[in-house]
Amino acid sequence: MPEFEKPDHWDTAAEHYEKTAHPFTARYAEAALARVALTPQSRVLDVAAGTGALALAAARTGAQVLATDFSPGMIARIAAADLPNVEARVMDGQALALPKASFDAVFSIFGVIMFPDWRKGLAEMARVTRPGGHGVVATWQERGAATFLLLGQIRQKLFPTHEGMTMPEAVKALSEPENFGHELVTAGFRDPQIEHVTYNYELDVAALTTPDTLFGMSPDWISLNDAEKAAVIAEVREMAGDRSFLPIPSAALIGVAQR
Repeated sequence: MPEFEKPDHWDTAAEHYEKTAHPFTARYAEAALARVALTPQSRVLDVAAGTGALALAAARTGAQVLATDFSPGMIARIAAADLPNVEARVMDGQALALPKASFDAVFSIFGVIMFPDWRKGLAEMARVTRPGGHGVVATWQERGAATFLLLGQIRQKLFPTHEGMTMPEAVKALSEPENFGHELVTAGFRDPQIEHVTYNYELDVAALTTPDTLFGMSPDWISLNDAEKAAVIAEVREMAGDRSFLPIPSAALIGVAQR
């Protein structure tokens, strides 16, 4: 079983994720929210919420938000925000313990794509969305984003015979808009609209002094030996040149569909 399918992996990563990935994924969460009109009367579900980039942003609209994730560590970070209109619960997105047609909008920002049975995750999203409501899913293109994407590209250049990190099956399956739309319809949604969204992840070159923190628990990093890690760091520095921040364009697809 890949590490990203284990709750304890995300429990361990939660604090680091909140500091590093959350601010970046929040930009995609805001882009997703901009595509659905929410009001204080809206009931919103965030599936595989992580540390709550989408849930906390949705709460600012006044909507009533339920954030779910299979990682207690992630849910604890959301609960710590202590917002009156946000509830956070540990829950398996492949089998939501929620009644059907109970939410106006159901989101999953880079969450359901990590599921072993991601099609079941999409179907569960559709099941709990009310007729006329919206389902919104964000997925990465290529080989992920930010430092994961950069590291994969550098490994391919420097160590082409090394086997790279296994990406979630859904990332490949949903990487083309036509396929993405088809899967949303199969799950129970209709009229899907798929849009490309790209933001730059700004890698702080100063963070290369603590690369284990920068690259985290990525298998593409921890599988390298010390000499290989040093070569990766040197490559990043060369790419950055005299810049303090190295932009890493990270492409995603955001799918919006009605129930």
